[in-house]
Amino acid sequence: MYSMKEACALTGMTYENLKFYCKEGLVPNVKRDSRNYRVFDDHDIKWIQSLGCLRNCGLSIAEMKEYLHLCLEGEATIPARKEILFRKKEALLTSMQRLQEAVDYIDWKQNFYDDALSGKTAYYSNLIPATTPSSENTAS
Repeated sequence: MYSMKEACALTGMTYENLKFYCKEGLVPNVKRDSRNYRVFDDHDIKWIQSLGCLRNCGLSIAEMKEYLHLCLEGEATIPARKEILFRKKEALLTSMQRLQEAVDYIDWKQNFYDDALSGKTAYYSNLIPATTPSSENTAS
């Protein structure tokens, strides 16, 4: 059996998060030692690691509770669990695409700035109107 501190070390979860997950019922059948401290077995550790992965996938606490409920119902709920994971995967792929587009924009902008600084291309800005020779000669 593992203490809270040991469980945290094994799962990479903070003490506060693990305590919260336990209080929220996300770690089923939490056992207690003679001093009434939470203790965990190897099955609990594997499930807690899974909770961390589910959280990293973007599942909310409510979604994690739904997923846990389905897991506890057994094999018949595998299609429903697959659907939850499929929806999260689609959302993650969309997020990855948006992030890649943002990175591509930054790369493009950095290259533009490099070219402008080296004199390879003329600098221009969409925020500042281009000055023309006739407007430069006008006194204001």
